[in-house]
Amino acid sequence: MKNSPTNFRYGCVVIIGKPNVGKSTLLNNLLARKVAIVSDKPETTRHRILGILTGEDFQIAFIDTPGIHKPFYLLGEQMVKTAKSSADNADLILFVMDATDAITNEDLNIIDFLKKIKKPSILLINKIDLVKKSKLLPIMEEASKLSDFKEIFPLSALNKREVNMLLGVIKPFIPDGEMLYPKETVTDRGIEFLIPELIREKTLEFTREELPHSIGVMVEEFREKEDTGIFYIRAIIFVERVSQRAIVIGRKGSMLKEIGKSARKEIEAFLGKRVFLELYVKVLINWRKDLRAIKMLGYAE
Repeated sequence: MKNSPTNFRYGCVVIIGKPNVGKSTLLNNLLARKVAIVSDKPETTRHRILGILTGEDFQIAFIDTPGIHKPFYLLGEQMVKTAKSSADNADLILFVMDATDAITNEDLNIIDFLKKIKKPSILLINKIDLVKKSKLLPIMEEASKLSDFKEIFPLSALNKREVNMLLGVIKPFIPDGEMLYPKETVTDRGIEFLIPELIREKTLEFTREELPHSIGVMVEEFREKEDTGIFYIRAIIFVERVSQRAIVIGRKGSMLKEIGKSARKEIEAFLGKRVFLELYVKVLINWRKDLRAIKMLGYAE
């Protein structure tokens, strides 16, 4: 993009790690804005999500990726493929580990992947607010022996001060370059992407441990009514079994009502307008094994 200030830096930073280590929380707090849904369920992120942070003399394109894991379904294979391919154009990799876990085989597999692609990487040990310092130091020492990380940075992705300190660590690795995106751009994902993701987030939140990986969401209709200015949204929540449909709907529709109420409030906050949200639940048997279904729901890129 022309007319960038002199001595400007632009770079791409890819966030990778196994599922549920806090990658999306980190992205949201780096941007000070929600662009990725968050859940305590593994494998919540299914897409490559771009978040753009612009300062006076820099612009960083952060890419949040699905957790890298051993996939058991075609959906998982697509997610891992997305995560690994996202690293191709990275100037820097942020590899996130969970301080509450020992170093796992999944972590070791990611380290092997990082060695193969030969990109500079910073190891982030997240969730340090949940462990004693006496446990953290051995993890850092062990991790330092596994690869040639440029930095090892312990933090809580929920702590704004620590996230801002991390930004100071990242900046020296960003190369000189022109601004690629307009200053006001925060993500390449529009509201049409965020709406089904927000509905999925609330479905995960309310159904808890019942069916996190079996949920897919597709928006069938999204329009603004000219006479009222209210946005009308009709969306389908897909599950894989009839028993799962019953869980999402709940007794006399109570669960679906709560999901819709919570999702509607968050969508209204994004749009800044009133929303009428209509939700349906349908069974799409074994959709995670069906490439056509995965593509229909937008989970294959």
